[in-house]
Amino acid sequence: MGRIYDVSEPLSQATAVFPGDTPFSQDWVMRMEDGMSCNVSTIHMSVHCGTHTDAPLHFDPAGRSIAEVDLEPYLGRCRVLEVRGEGDPALIPASALEGAVLDGVERVLFRTVEVHDATRFDPGFTALGPEAAAVLVAKGIRLVGIDTPSIDHASAKELHGHHVLYRGGVAILENLDLRGVPVGDYELIALPLKIVAGDSSPVRAILREL
Repeated sequence: MGRIYDVSEPLSQATAVFPGDTPFSQDWVMRMEDGMSCNVSTIHMSVHCGTHTDAPLHFDPAGRSIAEVDLEPYLGRCRVLEVRGEGDPALIPASALEGAVLDGVERVLFRTVEVHDATRFDPGFTALGPEAAAVLVAKGIRLVGIDTPSIDHASAKELHGHHVLYRGGVAILENLDLRGVPVGDYELIALPLKIVAGDSSPVRAILREL
């Protein structure tokens, strides 16, 4: 078996969320130190906290929930690419996806930063945006992941990038931690939880060397 890279953000009270979103918290229902038979805890958080996948329901009231999405896009060969955003707000340029850079793959993960800090929300993060999203759809990509909080920039209201991917049948992963992962091809495993009526789900995303 090849090396496994854990590309998930840790979930804790220090994990950053979008301003106004519900942060992670944990309460103990039973504690062995209090004489109980086992430890049992309850967590409370946004389903967009940490590394997660968006369901169509997140941006389409008639869209499928996360319990209804096809799981196949979340399993299989993927390519990690290093791309820097351009402009203000910073977007992945469509030109970076031209040529043979996406040949032979159906899943692509973008590393846009050298230093990934899950405890800090940076409103100037690099997003994918609609133009690069359209290129991915045209190339037959089935899943796109990014190491920032969203496919669209922080102040976007219409979420055009999300909708372009949605119309093209492309699954979305956000808040990946791709530090230390060399550019190249891997096997991706990043299954969502089966949350009925869920608009998103946390995932434990891993990459396995081929």
